[in-house]
Order: sequence, then structure tokens, then C-alpha cells
Amino acid sequence: MAQKIPTRLYLSEDEIPKFWYNLRADMTEKPDPILHPGTLKPATAADLEPVFCKEPVKQELDDATRLIPIPEGIQEFYRAYRPAPLIRAYFLEKALETPAEIYYKFEGTNTSGSHKLNSAAAQAFYAREEGLSSLTTETGAGQWGTAMAMACAFYGLKLTVYMVKVSSEQKPYRKALIETYGAELIPSPSNTTESGKKILEKDPNTGGSLGCAISEAVERAVKSDKCRYVLGSVLNHVLLHQSVIGQEAKAALDKYGVKPDIIIGCAGGGSNLGGLIAPFIGEKITGKSNTRFIAVEPASCPSFTRGRYAYDFGDTAKTTPLMRMYTLGNGFIPSANHAGGLRYHGMNSVLSKLYKDGCLEARSEVQTGVFDAAVRFMKAEGILPAPESSHAIKAAMDEALECKRTGEKKVILFGLTGTGYFDLTAYMAYNTKTMTDHIPTDAELEQGFASLPDIPQNK
Repeated sequence: MAQKIPTRLYLSEDEIPKFWYNLRADMTEKPDPILHPGTLKPATAADLEPVFCKEPVKQELDDATRLIPIPEGIQEFYRAYRPAPLIRAYFLEKALETPAEIYYKFEGTNTSGSHKLNSAAAQAFYAREEGLSSLTTETGAGQWGTAMAMACAFYGLKLTVYMVKVSSEQKPYRKALIETYGAELIPSPSNTTESGKKILEKDPNTGGSLGCAISEAVERAVKSDKCRYVLGSVLNHVLLHQSVIGQEAKAALDKYGVKPDIIIGCAGGGSNLGGLIAPFIGEKITGKSNTRFIAVEPASCPSFTRGRYAYDFGDTAKTTPLMRMYTLGNGFIPSANHAGGLRYHGMNSVLSKLYKDGCLEARSEVQTGVFDAAVRFMKAEGILPAPESSHAIKAAMDEALECKRTGEKKVILFGLTGTGYFDLTAYMAYNTKTMTDHIPTDAELEQGFASLPDIPQNK
């Protein structure tokens, strides 16, 4: 007789991963290298270290080491909130009347309310070990800024956070929380940097974007003594740190002999999606499984589904190295939707390569449909989801309803990346039916594509 699967599939503290899993080591065809924007040659550690911390740079450029040990100083921090629970969504299954089994990996049990703390802890630890005194970063919806503020407070570092202006206006309590942890928060674009001033000269009323905020944070870092910039998504070392999500999910499922047929994650820059799918897609690459993987992005910022696979800058001011990724162009400014953490023009290079090679599916969803799913999930499971996470919820529910239609019993796993308690302004707009959907026209996308660098690799 098959054993009953509990509602919460917990791991013990001893089962927290001791290594990060580097998916690139198992990829037959690696992602294209990061390029120096001046020479167009692969970037070296010496090129990147003036901006980023040394150990993350080493991890960023490492395509060969499969398992990278997690230092004890980071494991100590992880034990404060990990392992995160894997939950069987019995109530959602019942509400949908589906034969599917639905599981979600819930990363919202820490004060930041999201998965972002997994990489924030690592990057702050390495900064302290390097002898730095301060860091700068950007944040969209505020989860990453909060996570970095928490980590910097723990490891004794100063922090400046450039928060996308429209998100700072929508989420004032995020600002309060970040500042309570001792960080400085500046709405972006701002007049505190040259890149911010240029953006405001072009459009004084802009709501900003992650690309704008990155430009300002990088500029502040390189002009400050004993300071470096840290990024919360997109780069490969961030996905590496987030692999603890997928490793824990796989360990919990393996305890009960559960093999997922479909794994779903929301996608902005790609950190949570990459972390969730890493060990599972590693098995697919090596021929050990036939799991489907689905990335879900906002229809207002469709990097995968309508973007181009090209080398592009990671920021609006074109100060970062060039990355080969699915992108809408560094000059693309998404509409002011409520999923601030997904308002980024590009996608991580590993996930972009997997998508190009057909190992990863992608779909886009409009905002009102996403919130329909979020509310239905909340009523069934009792957790208020973040707008970003709700994109994955929407796709998971759609797949479960397809199982209902066909009678197939599939196992669905999705990432619930965080809670929505700082997003109540968005839920208010949903409740009052003032929420709108914006899908960029082809002409609007062409404006973004026009900002792609004119280099031989993009011909």
C-alpha cells in the first residue's frame, strides 16, 4: 500500500544542502560567454572584479565544477530559515477537481518574504570575507532589496538600494522595512548618479525599470571606496546560490518516491526558476527523466516569448558586460505592472540557452488572469502569494485543469517564491477592478530592440 503523502514534506536541518549545484557543468553545450563590451572578447575575472565581489566572479565564470561547497558561514545563516517547506496542495487539488497532484516549494518563510535571501546571504558573506565595507544593489518589487538589507545587517555591511520608482511608490512598507534593517533606499531613476540624471532628462515622468536601477547601483559602486555591486538575478552565480531550492524540493519528493511530470516557475531575470529546476533539468540533460519545464513571464514584459536571442547589456546605461540572452533590448521600459520583480528586459544566459535548445518551455500571462489565479489559490491554500509567484500559480492551475479535461494524473511542482503582504496595493486594484493589462505592441518592442548593441555577434 502506497504511503500517505503529508501536506508538508519537511526536511531536517541536517538535510539542508551543503553544496550548490552548478547546472552548467552538466550541459553539453554551454551558454555563450560574457563579453567585455569594449573588446568583445570573453570577460575575465580581472574585467569583472572592479564591479563584483571576487568569489562570485569566480563562480560566474566556472562552467566545469559541478558541486561547489557552501561555506559554514553561509550555512549558519541558512539554518535560520531553511529548509523551506514543500507543500502538497490538497485543498487546491480539491477546488480544481483535478486528478493531478500539485506541490509547491514555498520560499516565503523568512522576513524578506522570498527566495532572494539564498543569494543575498552568500554575496554579503563573500563581501565581508573580501574586506569590503559596503555594497550597492537594485530592487524591483523590493524582495531582493529586503533580502540584501537583512544579509548586510547580519554580516556588518553598509548597503545602498536603488528601488524602481514605480515599485517604491506602490510598496512604501518595503522601503520602511529595508530602512529598518539599516540600508539606504533611493527611488530610481534618481539625481544621485549621472546615469539616473540622463534617464530623467530623457523622460522626467518615467516609472523606472530594473535596467535603470542597475545602472545607478553599478555607478555608485565603482565610484565608492571598498564597495562592490551585488545583483539579485540574471547572473549565473545567483542561479547557483538558488540551487538550494531545487535540491531541497528534490530531496523531499524523493523521500516519497514522487517524480514530477511538470515543473513551473515565474521568470523575470531567472534566479528562482533556475534554482528550482536545476537538479531536475540536470537529470533531463543526462537522460534520466522526461520532465517538462515551464517558465511563466508577464505579457507586459515578454523576454522569452517575444524577445530576441542576442548579446545585450544588463542595464539601461550600457555599463555592464554583454550577455547572450533572450532580451527585449536594454532600452525597453516595461509598463507599471504589479509584478515588479519580473520587470526586466532580459533573461539569464543558462535559461536562455535551455530555451533555445528546446529543454524549457515558456508562456506569458496577463496581469488580471494572474491575479484571478492568485486569489483562487489564496482561498484554497491560505497563503497570500506575491504577484511574481502568481504567474507560476496560473500556469500550474491551467495544467491541472488540463489533467481534469483529459483524465490524466500528472505530478505538478511549482515555485511559490514569496508572499504578497507588501503587495496589497495590487490586490486593492484587483478588488476594485481598476487593474489593467498591457501587452506591448510590435512597434513598442521594436523600440527596445533598437537599443541592442550593433556588434558582429548579433548579426
